[in-house]
Amino acid sequence: MFEVLMYLFETYIHTDVDAEVEQDALADELTQAGFHKQEILKALAWLERLADLQVAEETPKWARSEPDSFRIYTQEELYKIDAEGRGFLLFLEQIKVLNSETREIVIDRLMELDSPEIELDDLKWVAMMVLFNIPGSESAYHQLEELVFEEPEGVVH
Repeated sequence: MFEVLMYLFETYIHTDVDAEVEQDALADELTQAGFHKQEILKALAWLERLADLQVAEETPKWARSEPDSFRIYTQEELYKIDAEGRGFLLFLEQIKVLNSETREIVIDRLMELDSPEIELDDLKWVAMMVLFNIPGSESAYHQLEELVFEEPEGVVH
């Protein structure tokens, strides 16, 4: 499923398509690209849920928190998102790329992936997909994009 999401994100991110792409046509395109129907349906459902969060009038209750609150992960989240991933989420909050609401949406979308464990690179891509789809998050998206694609200068020790 994640490969389908990556394909869609990389294919459509820089297009100027304002109209929604018809799901059947998109599914046909993905099938022709070699993806399995079941994975396509899961990915489209994942994106539909993200779109629902984007157009919601207000932030869902589960994504709200007080500014000085501390995030405690559930057992399922601890298993799926390792210490490196949780540390990266905290780092993104500290540098103001994510706020508590966008962090919760990223975690929600990570937990819906059908992988038993999330790799750090996958977490970064999901965070980019979330920020790309949330109005007003353009600056945070570009900052994360720089973090993901920036090559370190000099010798890394």
